[in-house]
Amino acid sequence: MKLSYRKGRVALAATSLMLSVMGTAAMADTPSWCGPKKATLALLDGFGGNSWRLVTTASGKAEAALCPSITDYQYADGQGNTQKAISDIKSFAAKGTSAIVVFGDSGPAVLPALKAAHAAGSVVVPYRVNVGGEAGKDYTKFIGSSFKDDGVNWGNWIKGILPNGGNVLFLSGPAGNSQGLDELAGMKTVLNAKYVFINPTPFDVTNWDPSLTQQVLSAEIAKNKKIDVIVSDFGPSLVGALPVFKKFNRSIPALATSDGNSLGCFWKDNAKDNPSFKLFTVATGNDNVRLAVRWAVASATGGVLPTEKIFKAPVFEDSVSGKPSAVQCRHDLPGSIYLSAVMSGDDQAKAVNK
Repeated sequence: MKLSYRKGRVALAATSLMLSVMGTAAMADTPSWCGPKKATLALLDGFGGNSWRLVTTASGKAEAALCPSITDYQYADGQGNTQKAISDIKSFAAKGTSAIVVFGDSGPAVLPALKAAHAAGSVVVPYRVNVGGEAGKDYTKFIGSSFKDDGVNWGNWIKGILPNGGNVLFLSGPAGNSQGLDELAGMKTVLNAKYVFINPTPFDVTNWDPSLTQQVLSAEIAKNKKIDVIVSDFGPSLVGALPVFKKFNRSIPALATSDGNSLGCFWKDNAKDNPSFKLFTVATGNDNVRLAVRWAVASATGGVLPTEKIFKAPVFEDSVSGKPSAVQCRHDLPGSIYLSAVMSGDDQAKAVNK
């Protein structure tokens, strides 16, 4: 009996130790921005209808899943309709959603809805697109991106390949979007008057839509006999239009842009036949949402607030120097993924093929 009792005590002690170790390991695996308070989270897109948004949405969901305190995760697509985007914000606030992360494509138009949600008690974190207003008063925190730094990086590369100047064609998204304006400001801190922007001021409007991008770029190719470099903040949308240069018996010019598997593979397949086709990319920024999610979760659950307040997209590819990376391409995966993202290419493929 004493032997059995002793064995039982040893077994009980071993079990307690194992549970303690498991608990410590679980705590160690929980990120510091995930606090103990239970909370719900909603990710709201102003427009969710392209592959970049699908990968970004999947990245946001994956980041939220790292915090066991998040008991419910919801998503809504504004479908490019400002009124629907506003309605989505109001709806989730009315449900009492603890934290709302918002890609405010419509900019300041959604600010009144964000203010109302914040006043109702939700943690509200707009990100990437400037919505105006004041953090701490109208919403919890704005998590921007280093778009001006992207412009500086593009500008420095352009100076390197075109030291004597040249014609620059700049394409961005919707008219007046803050991303394009910041990128242009960054480029202009580097490029002097020798570099002539031949697009309408401040940029050619494409809405980041591949079909519209193809129309716009095709028109610019026909109109301008000399385009030395194209700058675009959504590189994959150019792939359908770049072959138009061949119809005019012209080489595809240098391209400074954001990355995408379709673009990398297009360069791999066409660079030899287009001697002017140099490629430089910054990370396309899917992971901007991860930083926004961390801020929202930390604020709602009582976690440690991140130290970073702005997402900084690193330089990703340079066909000229090969640094930090040569041009990347995975022919075995869809073109509509972004190899610069934290999420693996294989997992991205699952997200865009749902």
